[in-house]
Amino acid sequence: MPGSRTGRPPVQRTVRRPSGASRPRRDNPVRRLHARVQKAWDRPLTAYYLIFGGSLLITVLGLVMVYSASQITALQKSLPGSFFFRKQFLAASIGAVLLLVASRMPVKLHRALAYPILAGAVFLMALVQIPGIGMSVNGNQNWIALGGSFQIQPSEFGKLALVLWGADLLARKQDKKLLSQWKHMLVPLVPAAFMLLGLIMLGGDMGTAIILTAILFGLLWLAGAPTRLFVGVLSVAATLGVILIKTSPNRMARLQCIGATDPGPGDSCWQAVHGIYALASGGIFGSGLGASVEKWGQLPEAHTDFIFAVTGEELGLAGTLSVLALFAALGYAGIRVAGRTEDPFVRYAAGGVTTWITAQAVINIGAVLGLLPIAGVPLPLFSYGGSALLPTMFAIGLLIAFARDEPAARATLAMRPRRFGRKRGAGGSAFARGPRRWNTMRRRASAARPSGER
Repeated sequence: MPGSRTGRPPVQRTVRRPSGASRPRRDNPVRRLHARVQKAWDRPLTAYYLIFGGSLLITVLGLVMVYSASQITALQKSLPGSFFFRKQFLAASIGAVLLLVASRMPVKLHRALAYPILAGAVFLMALVQIPGIGMSVNGNQNWIALGGSFQIQPSEFGKLALVLWGADLLARKQDKKLLSQWKHMLVPLVPAAFMLLGLIMLGGDMGTAIILTAILFGLLWLAGAPTRLFVGVLSVAATLGVILIKTSPNRMARLQCIGATDPGPGDSCWQAVHGIYALASGGIFGSGLGASVEKWGQLPEAHTDFIFAVTGEELGLAGTLSVLALFAALGYAGIRVAGRTEDPFVRYAAGGVTTWITAQAVINIGAVLGLLPIAGVPLPLFSYGGSALLPTMFAIGLLIAFARDEPAARATLAMRPRRFGRKRGAGGSAFARGPRRWNTMRRRASAARPSGER
């Protein structure tokens, strides 16, 4: 054979690699999955999809659980079984309109609405204390009757008012470089927040006051309040909270029910204990939708404050973990929007809304699990109550608008082809090319306008 003098085939020698040479790494499926997740997580529209999809799933699942948990309560009150569900569905429909409107509004319009919303919330919260107008529900004087079975709780709109007004105030002071002075950081934000807290506490609603305090601290934290200033305000709020709790036997009884395993003397911990019973009987996958036992008169407020317990009983650990995962995704998306923006108002407003929803979810779920005292606050987007659902969905619309307004997200959305007015092919019909020419003429007309015309 050619290449060999002896006629034998040449011996193929193996090439030895240097001892220091590294072998090619095998493709690890775990690393590959992690890389894909990380790539999807870093996309510009991830926050937008998480906020929109997470809030939609929470609201839809909440409607299902409200229908399941409220049937027995409605029948006990001689009402149709779907009475509370229909009211919640109506509130969710109105809230969906508010969400879409808020998600399409520009940031300037949101800032312009801050003072009117604050003034309206203060006016309504003052009306609650007028005899004949305000009404008491479960011992709290925080409601206004609208006629029929419809009521409104103005303190829920006070949360939205504090977020918008506080964000606009801090943004204007940051533009003027005044936040370095502690006086400008506290005044008038803290006095206005204490005014809202005072109006709420006149009605005895400690739970809503805690949420409002959390929003205030969230705004101060985002504004870069010094540690001494932050601790000082926190100490004052904690002192007032201790005084309000110790001067109320009802609040002291709720505090003593943390971690309770039996109803206690006089059944003072009945609600807390039966919430644990509902969660414990659910198991991994629950007893089935609609098959809850505790909602048959054993668990008070099964469709409002303790709807998470009914969810655990009917959908099990899998259902409760799904709800927790949705709230965690919503909270992460809000933090991401607040951290990536360069607009101070967007940062403060997104951080305030995220603090509001996250703190309220933690307080509600912590009370159901027996880790926190029962504060009487609903689970956002999930529990029954139109007064809580409407401002919360408007706040979700704010987050969606802010997520769409990120530079990378705005560029990604601008690159998407339009559904109407685009050329579908080289040999498209005149009908398909018509909108294309109309869009071109519109752009030319806009360019030909005088500079002073809008």
